[in-house]
Parts: sequence; structure tokens; C-alpha cells
Amino acid sequence: MKIQSVTAAIIATLICAAGPALALPTTGQKPAAATPAAVDGINWYDGDVDAAFAFAKAHNKPLFLYWGATWCPPCNQVKATIFNRQAFIERSRFFVPVHIDGDSPGAQKLGERFKVRGYPTMILFKPDGSEITRLPGEVDAERYLQTLTLGISANRPVKQTLQAALSGGKLTADEWRLLGYYSWDTDEQQLVASKDLFPTLKRLAAACPPGETANRLALSALVAAATATPGNIPEIDKAAAVVLLTKAASDTRIARENMDLLTNYPTDLVGLATAPQSPARAKLIGVWTTALQRLALDTSLSKTDRLSALAAQVSLARLDSPEAKLMPALLKEVRQRVAQADAATTDAYERQSVINTAAHALGDAGLLDESDTLLKAELKRSHAPYYFMLSLASNAKKRGDKTAAINWYEQAYQAAQGPATRLQWGAAYLSGVLELAPQDEARIEKVAHGLFQELAGTQNAFYERNRSVLERLGHKLVDWNAGGKHQAVVQRLRTQLDGVCAKLPDADAQRATCQGLLSPTRA
Repeated sequence: MKIQSVTAAIIATLICAAGPALALPTTGQKPAAATPAAVDGINWYDGDVDAAFAFAKAHNKPLFLYWGATWCPPCNQVKATIFNRQAFIERSRFFVPVHIDGDSPGAQKLGERFKVRGYPTMILFKPDGSEITRLPGEVDAERYLQTLTLGISANRPVKQTLQAALSGGKLTADEWRLLGYYSWDTDEQQLVASKDLFPTLKRLAAACPPGETANRLALSALVAAATATPGNIPEIDKAAAVVLLTKAASDTRIARENMDLLTNYPTDLVGLATAPQSPARAKLIGVWTTALQRLALDTSLSKTDRLSALAAQVSLARLDSPEAKLMPALLKEVRQRVAQADAATTDAYERQSVINTAAHALGDAGLLDESDTLLKAELKRSHAPYYFMLSLASNAKKRGDKTAAINWYEQAYQAAQGPATRLQWGAAYLSGVLELAPQDEARIEKVAHGLFQELAGTQNAFYERNRSVLERLGHKLVDWNAGGKHQAVVQRLRTQLDGVCAKLPDADAQRATCQGLLSPTRA
């Protein structure tokens, strides 16, 4: 899932919650309960996941699985705009809601089982345990609730629906809509392999009856193409893409319907469809900016979504001139909108999302000092201040202040809470030192040694999100040692890691992952 308004530096290290207001039960910390426990009007299941699936099957109810973590801004946004709605609470009576906190015991192994990685991921299952759909966390609340309702009443799992659509079978309008609003960002290749996502969505858009859903699928296909890994970006019909994107941005209804795509991927899509400095690009940016201005003023959207539309304007303005100064009018608007959102947002969950988006809008606009001021003030208010410390590190990097950036990475790691979170923040700290101070062998070894010590005491440390974080970190350490420049340090770390791996059972898949982390073959 694309994380709204998070800088590339953080995205490179983390994938994006749970907090105090909902007091969601932590899966795995309590024995399986015979009945759900009511929490703030939602009957989040008070027991382990297998017991919840058994309960759902016995009572012939769908099961709603929410996978998140305390710090994640989009997760906090979901709780502030969806989970607290009476309409969601009422719909929750028709399914068994289950929350898995990514830091709870056994959570990462469950993540491997359900193929969930990005926070938040929300899946609706049939009573028999088959997936109905993965719900889109970045659409507005009304669209989310409509999709949830369609899922509850769906007659077949999404995999069967997709197969029918691709084979020319007959789908109802509701089934097409479920495919259109399926969370392709959090699919984790359950339905479609990454390399096949663009052609699959393109085929679906062509097969779908003309209308809103077909538009959504066609736009999603372009997003898949634009965000493909380097070297795997497919060839597209750019002229057709420009027509489609222009129509989506210039039509008020279509733009509102696909608000999440327009605000999350503006530079990706414009960059895919047009050449740098071309008249076609300038024209498309103009149309897109007008659409974003409307969305930024749309009070039916959440504060985070409106700020995201503002931040997207900044991104488009910098697309071909990353270092150019923005127009004074846009800078003024960024300052004003951020100040208004800051003053108007009192809910702790909503602030985690709003302040994140606001700080990055300021930073991307070149207002780094003002971004820092906002973030530092939030450290005293946030239930997960360590998240914002990473943003402060990113701002310091933009200034070229390597010492300050490393210090913020260190503070963030020291403040982080929860085993999976601490592992990720420790990896962010070590990655920061490797990038900004590669000559500081002593510090790199000290940080890595401490991280591996903590790793040894972490349950299921090599599953799912943890695994992906550790594998990226292993690549960076091996690259740092290219040519044997730091062989003595890496060899000591490899010996330490071997001790961690040796304590894992031979048959446990974690052991192979552990043993491969610092393998020279990664070079």
C-alpha cells in the first residue's frame, strides 16, 4: 500500500496502527474466548486468530481481519475516519472483527500465513476462511463502507470472481465494483504476480462495462505500470494514457471517485504518460493541479486527504524542476492549510495522520524549518513520537546535516516500542549510519551488534515484515563490505548472527532466512 505523504527515505526503510482510543485487544496475548468482547461498540474478537475463524464458521459469519501497528499514520487515519463511524460499527454486527497488532506475539508469523505486510491491511473472509476481498484503506470513508457492504454480501471469493472476469464469465455490477476497489496495493501477489498486474488490470478495464468501475480499473492499471520496479516498467500507449488521465482529472465526479489515485500517484502517472518539459506534460499538470485544488477544498474529505491533495500540488510543481522555488501563492497556501489542520485536529489518532502529511507537505515545499517545528511540537503529544523522529532525520538529510540525521535515527530507535517496530527502527538507524557515515566502522558495528542481540530475543523475528526489513539490511551490509573493505567487522557480525541462527530449529523456515542475511553471495 502506498503510504500517503511519507518521504522516500522512510519508504526505503519501512513499509507502513493501533493506539489508545480503541483499546483493541492484542491477538495472541489472551486465551481463546468463547464470545467476542465489546470494545467501544465494536466486538473485536477477544481470543486468538484460529479461535476467531472457528467462531466465524460456527456462527456462519464473515471474518474481518485488520493488520496494523501503533505508529502507522494510514492506520491511525482508518481508525479516526472509519472505525469510529456508527455506520462501520453497525456493519460490524454482521462479521467477526479481528485485530492483529504487528508487535504482538506471533503476529509476524500470522503475517506470513495471511500474506499481509503493509500496514494497514484489511481482509474480509467468508465463514469458511476463503478471502472475499482486501479492502482499500486509502479511499474515503463512504467509499470504504460501500465496498465493505458489497463484500459482506458477496457470493464468491475474489479469486473466483477474478478468474470469471478474465475468462469472459458473467459478473454482476457489484462484483465488478469489488474488483475495481480491491486493494491491489496490499495484494502481496495473492491474486496476481507483480509482473502481471498491469496487463491483468488492463484486461479487466477492457472487459468491464463502461462507467465508473471501468475508469477505476483503467487508472489502476496505469498506477501499476507507473510504480513497477525499475527495469520492469511496461510499454504503454502514452497518447491513450494522457486522454484517460486528462478525463479523470478534468471531470469533477471521476476525480472525486478516484481521489486516492490522483493524490497518491500524481508524479508517477504524469511522468509515465508524458515527456519531461513537453507541452503535453505542462497541459496535463495544469488540468491535474486544478483537480487537486478542488479536492484540497472538498470538506467531504478528511483533513489528511485534503492535505494530501495539497502535497500532490507541490509534487507536480517540482516534477521537472526539483530544486526550483515554488510560487509564493502555493507556499502561502501550504502554510495556511497546515496551520488550519494543526489547530483543528484534536483526536490523537487523526493527528498522527494529519501531522505526518502536513510535515511532509512543508518539507517537500522546502519549508524544512517549519516542518521541524511542527514535528518537534508533536513529539510531546503523539502516542508514537518515534515515528516523527524519522521524519526529523529525513529533514536533516535534506539539509545535508548528516550528524543531526544520525542522531534523530538513534533517538527514534531508542524510543521505539514493540519487537517488530524496534527491529524496523533499528534497521532504519543502521541504514542511516551506513549511508551517511560509512567510514564509522565502530558505530556501525556497535549498532549492528545491539540490533542482532535484540533479534536473538525476538519471537518469530524472521517472518514477513521483519524478514523483508532484515533482508534489505543484509544487502546494505554486504554492499558496504564490497571488496572486503570492512571484512573484519562483517565477519564478527556474521559470527554473532550464526549464533542466533543456530538456536532456531532446523525445520523452521526462519533458520534459512537467518543464515542467508550476511551471505557473501548477496554482494
